[in-house]
Amino acid sequence: MTKLIAAVGELLWDLLPEGRVLGGAPANFIFRINSFGDLGQLITRIGDDALGEEALECVRELDLSEQNIQIDPFSPTGTVQVQLNEQGIPDYTIHPDVAYDYIDPTFSALAMARHADCVCFGTLVQRTKKSRETLRQFLRAATDALRFYDINLRKDCYTTEIIAESLKLTHILKINDEELWALKELLKLQANSLKGLAGELIENFELKTVLATLGEKGAFVLSNTGEYHYDPGYRIQLADTVGSGDACSAGFIHRLINGHSLEEALQFGNATGALVASTQGGTQFISKETIEAFRQEKHERISTQIND
Repeated sequence: MTKLIAAVGELLWDLLPEGRVLGGAPANFIFRINSFGDLGQLITRIGDDALGEEALECVRELDLSEQNIQIDPFSPTGTVQVQLNEQGIPDYTIHPDVAYDYIDPTFSALAMARHADCVCFGTLVQRTKKSRETLRQFLRAATDALRFYDINLRKDCYTTEIIAESLKLTHILKINDEELWALKELLKLQANSLKGLAGELIENFELKTVLATLGEKGAFVLSNTGEYHYDPGYRIQLADTVGSGDACSAGFIHRLINGHSLEEALQFGNATGALVASTQGGTQFISKETIEAFRQEKHERISTQIND
């Protein structure tokens, strides 16, 4: 049965050195979810401007639903200046007071929420009261949905209070290694290892699962039952890492919500993220068959110690 997976958040333009690319973590996630055959719905808002019209054209080309993409007559379409370092790691300058800061809790969105199997949300969309309250209404309406929080910390776009409130609403937390160390400071955690920090978050906020990505060193997953798996990274020809974490999230959720084990979900998500990192931007189409073929190939893998 096809799963309905919704994401509430930003649709924006990543202004890369090579040009504009449509992005935003929720949009990248939903694009990838659709590519796996699930039904993805993006709840967002763009401006009534040239960039908004161009975004809609790209949305149509990517075969994403426009049903819950709102048009704002006053605020511009979101943009992000992206600078890549020598390793292809992006640094983001996120412009404030844009359309996705004012997402409305429309009847259509709330009605759809009641049928969602999973809801994905992040932190950036919560930087304004308007969109934060809309997200809360959507989560309350999605009574049977798995709640997936991709924390995606961006400088000057979050508070400790918003993070703590979000964690209390979360079933599965997606986080990277740098963000785990950041939460140690923000939330005054005691653990001194990545796995320990993940376990402490599970205990403190009653999470079901933490999915942690580690860049080129792969990813691990830890559940509230103590189930733990680590999958090493793939040595690839890196293009950029834009959208690779979102792809990992989508691969993980796709497998998990369709009945696969935590270990299989982790491995599929990790392979998906690696393949996306070998392409430019976050919305290059990669089929499930391509991912499976990639997994079957012999690769040099990059490991790390999670407990140290």
